[in-house]
Amino acid sequence: MSVDLTTRIGKLTMKNPVTTASGTFASGMQYAEFFELDRLGAVTTKGVSLEPWRGNEGVRIAESPSGMLNSIGLQNPGVEAFCAGDLAWLSQQDVPIIVNVSGHSVAEFAAIIERLEEEGSADAYELNVSCPNVDSGGMTFGTDPEAAARIMAACRKVTERTIIVKLTPNVTDIVSIARAVVDEGADALSLINTLLAMAIDARTRKAVFNRKVAGLSGPAIKPVALRMVYEVHKAIDVPLIGMGGIVCAEDAIEFILAGASAVAVGSANFIDPLASVKVIDGIERYLEDNSIGSVSELVGALE
Repeated sequence: MSVDLTTRIGKLTMKNPVTTASGTFASGMQYAEFFELDRLGAVTTKGVSLEPWRGNEGVRIAESPSGMLNSIGLQNPGVEAFCAGDLAWLSQQDVPIIVNVSGHSVAEFAAIIERLEEEGSADAYELNVSCPNVDSGGMTFGTDPEAAARIMAACRKVTERTIIVKLTPNVTDIVSIARAVVDEGADALSLINTLLAMAIDARTRKAVFNRKVAGLSGPAIKPVALRMVYEVHKAIDVPLIGMGGIVCAEDAIEFILAGASAVAVGSANFIDPLASVKVIDGIERYLEDNSIGSVSELVGALE
């Protein structure tokens, strides 16, 4: 049986509903040694800032039961180096490019997109208003509907390309944040980013991370992510990219049933570099085994 995996996120058309979660795949150069990147529905890059960011000092990654903690701090060489290096390389890979954008201010978000528009290689932008590992901006934007809306409005003025806003789970009401950015022109939403967490070393009686807190990802957060995708899907009519603990096709199907049009594979990439393509193959088999013609039929089909 022939099945249709085509997925549309705003103006972006993906050959299948699987992309990579920002920060877990860099820009794909290392993973291209294991598979052709055009197998993916899209590549979502690591966060890009206006100027180079050094990232956080001290321990950056720690294991946790059924997950991992990270405090990278969005280290990246800045938009100029990104355009000259990663973006130039990615534009030759025949795969849609979603650039994750991170800034300390509204003006920085807009300026990054303006620079990327000059290059013209990005197919969509993902606004990271939800990182818990930076002190200025980051998650602060994503917990305030008005602040998130201001960023979205400024970015909408400088591009007609698809804009996705990445939401934080570290809020009481995620729907209010989602509605605020959609009202300002967001084409889609991705959720969720990492959960705010921490680790303590009982031997030293000190926090493992210099910033004390870090972001928790992996299978441990999947039930929370599923709930939030379901809540937003029921309340707001825009495409969603679901993520948080996806390690196999069954996980991905659960997110799609909850209301996600697409999914992003994150921490699983660190365990198995082929995780994303295995999820794609598994979704295809699921459709064939259940005589479902298109993956779009499953979106929000939770009974």
